[in-house]
Amino acid sequence: MSLTVVANRVPIRQSDNGDWVASVGGLTTALLPVLRQRGGAWIGMGEDPDLPERQLFPADDPDFTVRRVPLSEDELEGYYYGMANRVLWPVSHYMIQHFEPNPRFMETYRSVNRRFAEAVLNEVDRDDEQIWLQDYHLMLAPQWIREARPDVTLGHFWHIPWPAMEVFRILPWARELLRGMLACDLVGVHVQEYVDNFLESARVLLGAEIDGQTVHYNGHTTRVEAHPIGIEVDRFKQMAESEEVRTKAKQLRERLGTEHIVIGIDRLDYTKGVLSRLEAFERFLENNPAYHGTVSFYQIATPSRTKVDTYQQLKREVDEVVGRINGQFARDNWVPVNYRYRTYTQFELCAFYRAADAALITPLRDGMNVVTQEFITANQNGVLILSELTGAAYLLPEAIQVNPYDKDGLAASIRTALEMSPEERTTRLNALKSTVEGLDVQRWARGFLDALHA
Repeated sequence: MSLTVVANRVPIRQSDNGDWVASVGGLTTALLPVLRQRGGAWIGMGEDPDLPERQLFPADDPDFTVRRVPLSEDELEGYYYGMANRVLWPVSHYMIQHFEPNPRFMETYRSVNRRFAEAVLNEVDRDDEQIWLQDYHLMLAPQWIREARPDVTLGHFWHIPWPAMEVFRILPWARELLRGMLACDLVGVHVQEYVDNFLESARVLLGAEIDGQTVHYNGHTTRVEAHPIGIEVDRFKQMAESEEVRTKAKQLRERLGTEHIVIGIDRLDYTKGVLSRLEAFERFLENNPAYHGTVSFYQIATPSRTKVDTYQQLKREVDEVVGRINGQFARDNWVPVNYRYRTYTQFELCAFYRAADAALITPLRDGMNVVTQEFITANQNGVLILSELTGAAYLLPEAIQVNPYDKDGLAASIRTALEMSPEERTTRLNALKSTVEGLDVQRWARGFLDALHA
């Protein structure tokens, strides 16, 4: 049985020497081995008109087809920067203040989803094929695929939080989007809370019949299940144990010159809580003068959606807070906040994970948060401070769990982490490592595809 993966991005890129290579990323890592084994296609959007719409990969001995859906600048603006990033993303993360319900966004989203569906139908030529759609960019495509090919097997994995019904129904097109999703045989989300939210949305907004975790609607049955995603555990272990990462971690500690290092690593997105986290660290310094000069906070913020106004505003606010903290507390040989607004490779990030005494991972809302798992895998004796508003919090009770909106609580958690005994650190981290190993990304892919087949 072949597999067709449908995602926003294609899984390959051109290297510096012009060769086509697999991209680095959790989804690519999880699904390329399956595609190489089973054959099929990966369909994603095409942003560059100079690239071919259809391409065999690898070129010398092809395993599967890469199919691009070419998008104009107007389509990209309405479908991706508009509907996906200004409508579905903020609503799913409960950030209603960033919600822009522009009807033109939805119109373009419909059009682009229909084009994705047409691309799938052009690639799929047998009824026993599995089609696996990914994420909030492709909510409507399943309905059009199902109408044309009623016998194919359709799965959809939703990588961000599925919000509570009362929040989801804010969308003017909530029912239409739900109907698109319910053309699938299996909908996967990270944790049980999102399963329950989806089921309630279907029951209340569409009047669907709910039987356990199964939705019966319009003559079709959809199973909704929790399939928490993980990382490529073995690769992160190998990177963290490499001599180069050990050396870089040691050099980082020597360069900062403080007894304690706390890290935060995120995309610069308003859902990640970077601003609140910095303000909580400021509160920690105000409340704990004895720690001045002995603790460094290293915040890495990867540029994200830089064309969107709210993200540009967030960068300005973060820059101001970093300047304020360092202006108030810095000494001749101590800078309390080291802030880096740039992209790092996963290999480079491993050195930060390994060097840290604690990780402050406190999104205001997050579907899962794989940075959490990367830190746990790469670190040797650190403490995880984790937002209770992430999917990861359900799976990692050994972390110090905090409400990211509680600055005093966050500040207190930093001190708790730094003063935790070595024995408790080890006990907590070993338990976290055991859980993360069970969430390996390739195991996630196999589990979802097995459930889809069943």
